[in-house]
Amino acid sequence: MHQNNTGFSFPFAFIIILMGLTSCHQATESDTFWDEESSPSQIGLMAIDDLLSRDEIMRYETDFLSTVHYAEAIAGMGAIELAAVLGDTSRIYLLKERYQHILDDFDSLPADHVDANVIGVLPIEFYQWNGNEAYKKMGVTMADLQWDDPQPNGITNQTRYWIDDMFMIGIIQKKAYKVTGDTVYLNRAALQMNDYLEKLQRPNGLFYHGPDAPFFWGRGNGWMAAALAEMVTVIPEGNPHYTNIIESYTTMMESLLRYQANDGMWRQLIDNEDSWKESSGTAMFGYAIKVGEDEGILSDPRYTESYQKAWLALADKVNEYGRLTDICVGTGQSDNIQYYLDRPTVTGDLHGQAPLLWFAHQLLKSE
Repeated sequence: MHQNNTGFSFPFAFIIILMGLTSCHQATESDTFWDEESSPSQIGLMAIDDLLSRDEIMRYETDFLSTVHYAEAIAGMGAIELAAVLGDTSRIYLLKERYQHILDDFDSLPADHVDANVIGVLPIEFYQWNGNEAYKKMGVTMADLQWDDPQPNGITNQTRYWIDDMFMIGIIQKKAYKVTGDTVYLNRAALQMNDYLEKLQRPNGLFYHGPDAPFFWGRGNGWMAAALAEMVTVIPEGNPHYTNIIESYTTMMESLLRYQANDGMWRQLIDNEDSWKESSGTAMFGYAIKVGEDEGILSDPRYTESYQKAWLALADKVNEYGRLTDICVGTGQSDNIQYYLDRPTVTGDLHGQAPLLWFAHQLLKSE
């Protein structure tokens, strides 16, 4: 049928009809460790529908940045990936409708901050769905602008040495590599990751929240775990940073096994048993471990048990609206341990919803 300029191949009015058709075409879930209530497809679809139900796009509105928030971008990415593996075309249409005005005005978005460029993952995901070359160009341009004026050692001038940076930088470079096949993007990500690892990783494989914040904050470490997991899926043995990145990843994963609670959760401060159990970090760690198993890097059965326990624990923390509970609020750096222990929790924050979607996608992708 005739395709209009929005990328839809038939009238949007048929989407609701399709909801009843395509949502039943799901990844096989035989011989799994979950039951119906903890199914990644069921929980994942609830999380997608929750995202679609939100009237407002999560945004930055600060004195240094005004754009779509990185948590919105990576939650949207996870939702598209999950809908795709489930064959749920109707929800992909609805997600495209949610982000259409962003795609229409993409050239006006800022591209001079580590948290701004990551929005490029959204058009790349839509390109992989409908083949629209304009969307591919949008995403790849964001990846290129991140290296518009690199530092003398070749890393991006957006470098801050914050532990969430490597996910924001790495994911857009990886996505650009995957859709272009151009190793310049892979090499950028590997160079940047190697630099961050050399400067930030501690001997036990974990990461302090900052030089003046000597604490292993859960979500901060989650960003690095997820970034390393993304990197190990694409880096070839011939890359000069391959050995360091693989060893850094496996060292971190081994350390995480040591600190996982019996119920499958990780804590707000990973190594502090007096701290409370936190959901966003747990989702990131479970995701990162599952990726390593799927890549053949983590073969010990302890890792299988670890991510399975993590998923089941998280499933118990998803409410009837598809929103994950016990997510730490945004957290700045502090040299006071009590600051971390006293941080409040929220339900449904996209910092937790995003990795919940990635984790669900990874579980179903490998079935």
